[in-house]
Amino acid sequence: MKTFLSSISLLSLLLCSCATQEPENPVLCIEGGQVQGVVLNNSVVYRGIPYAAPPVDSLRWQLPQPVVTWDSVLIADHWSCASWQAPHDPNDANYGVEFYAQDPEFSEDCLYLNIWTPRGASGHSDRDLPVALWIHGGAYHAGWGFEPEFDGEAWAERGVILVTINYRLGIFGFLTHPELTAHSPEGISGNYGIYDQLKAIQWVHDNIAQFGGNPDNITIFGQSAGGGSVRCLVSSPLAKPLISKAIIMSAGGLNRALSADNTQQSAEELHRQILDAAGISTYERLMASDWQTLYNAQQEYVSRTGNWRLSTPHIDGRLITTDFSEAALCNTLADIPYMVGSVANDMPGLDKGLEDFASLRDSLSEQPVYVYYFDSAPPTDGRPALTGSFHSSELWSVFHTLGRSWRPFSEADYELSSRMVTYWTNFAKYGDPNTPSSDGAWQPYTNANAYVHKLTRQQ
Repeated sequence: MKTFLSSISLLSLLLCSCATQEPENPVLCIEGGQVQGVVLNNSVVYRGIPYAAPPVDSLRWQLPQPVVTWDSVLIADHWSCASWQAPHDPNDANYGVEFYAQDPEFSEDCLYLNIWTPRGASGHSDRDLPVALWIHGGAYHAGWGFEPEFDGEAWAERGVILVTINYRLGIFGFLTHPELTAHSPEGISGNYGIYDQLKAIQWVHDNIAQFGGNPDNITIFGQSAGGGSVRCLVSSPLAKPLISKAIIMSAGGLNRALSADNTQQSAEELHRQILDAAGISTYERLMASDWQTLYNAQQEYVSRTGNWRLSTPHIDGRLITTDFSEAALCNTLADIPYMVGSVANDMPGLDKGLEDFASLRDSLSEQPVYVYYFDSAPPTDGRPALTGSFHSSELWSVFHTLGRSWRPFSEADYELSSRMVTYWTNFAKYGDPNTPSSDGAWQPYTNANAYVHKLTRQQ
């Protein structure tokens, strides 16, 4: 009987895979049901594919659960909601005007991903294309995977599948509390946003072959809090088997550690005190409170202390068992190629410890570390906005989306961006930012050759 049922399931999958109403945009069978994308110039894009069940109602503050199935073909032609967060002011002279000029809809129902795959790759599991999964930044309490600077068209053009994800943020993504721990099947609480990221990586591993991707060649990369997330994942015993390469952008080196007292117990006590002050002390009150009430409790604490520890990962003993720096020193990190770097006017401390990390890895592993330094201040039109090579200023270049920015980028800026996309996609392909046939201008950092690659405009 089992053999018969397996044969029926296999036949159904084969029939689904062969549904080629459009040769470059077939209907695909993935976890949850059937999906079809939208054809662009050089890629097919799939917007808003669920990778986990909506974390709402009884699933609020639970680890991500399997996707809820759907019946008809999901036409993945629109973005999903992003995780609840404070609305952005489009006229804000900092990141509002730069990246958050238009907010999407916010919701607890936010666990969706987006895929750009080269035209002609969908439905061909034998293509074995490299895959890069992007984790957005935003201090663990802001952002989404389809911000205007993020796009996979240039990546697909270079033969790499790009995946971007949403994950739970702020109090929904990182709250830990004794009441939540007591009601958790795993006996833990918090780090939900990082568990979401792990779930997305697992989903990509299990489904990406339908899009032409190689499930055994997944690069994860992120910037700022996204880079911090990568640090958590390459240190995690649960995530390491799924990751083949990692890029850590503006998230520090050996000196950027989770606080030694940032344990499950200490985080629970801190968060309990914060919510007790707002009159939210029982499991029933936690589950019944709306977003605004929870957000106000968080903001009151942040305003009073300046401390964002309510929205950060902690060592929970399951997903995160140790700090990135400690794992590096103990040689328990994922033993894979790394790219690490910072920008010239980064936030304080984010340029520190990068060379120390690369030097340590050279002493402990045969896998390379490539170090970069971005020093190319984007042009301004005179508006009061971020100046210099500020934190996040490289993002337009990494995704080759300069045309979406209000800034008057020059031909030299576009040339630098093309180089950077090529470096990043080469790293996803080969674990080396150089092409196999090139002269290897970007050398790995070693103790014998402390090479840092400068990313600047060519004069």
